[in-house]
Amino acid sequence: MNTLAALVLAHLIGDFLLQPKSWVRAKEDRKGAAWQLYVHVLLHTALTFAALAWTESPALWPLALLLAGSHFLIDLIKLYGKQERYSTAWFFGDQGAHLLTIALVWVYSIEQNPAILPGLLSGNTIIYVTTGYFLIQPASIIMENVMRPWSEALATENASSLPNAGKIIGVLERVLVFGFIASGHFEAVGFLLAAKSVFRFGDLSQAGQRKLTEYMLIGTLISFGLAIAIGMAVTSLLA
Repeated sequence: MNTLAALVLAHLIGDFLLQPKSWVRAKEDRKGAAWQLYVHVLLHTALTFAALAWTESPALWPLALLLAGSHFLIDLIKLYGKQERYSTAWFFGDQGAHLLTIALVWVYSIEQNPAILPGLLSGNTIIYVTTGYFLIQPASIIMENVMRPWSEALATENASSLPNAGKIIGVLERVLVFGFIASGHFEAVGFLLAAKSVFRFGDLSQAGQRKLTEYMLIGTLISFGLAIAIGMAVTSLLA
């Protein structure tokens, strides 16, 4: 499980933290001619080497090249095949394909040599680090893609808000929900959901708009559901 968590963490850092939106736009515009694509793949290769060195024998290091090649091909297919109206489906398909290749490498790696850096970090620590980072940034991007059709429908509304306030609220609620689930305090999740509903009630009643109310409910339930699912999955793995 250490190897899987480390490889997923490497992927999340490479695809989200170390890939600015300007790179994404450049790749979409120039596709295979964009230098950003090749730097992106090189970063992924380095991160994968680091992940395997962190948890496994150097005998597995050639797998980093295999993952780099598959990452390049998956990204290239997405760049040339993506249609804007199906951007959300392409986003999840792209991420699913990357995670599938990582899972296949992990299945192979469990047959191989033990860790070369025992005691550096426990498997539980790697899993928690990976989960924490996922809930902070990649989960925000997932929410952005899922909610895009509704957010675009509300784009013309004259509703003012603090910059990135919704994203920050979403990150905090997911981290809190995961913490409650991981520590076994399920009742606190209900309290958090009730508290958020109370704070939002005034805004929704003043707005008097059914669309905004439905948008907030959908976003809240998806965000909570994602955090609960991740929390239960991690607690099951560590049980």
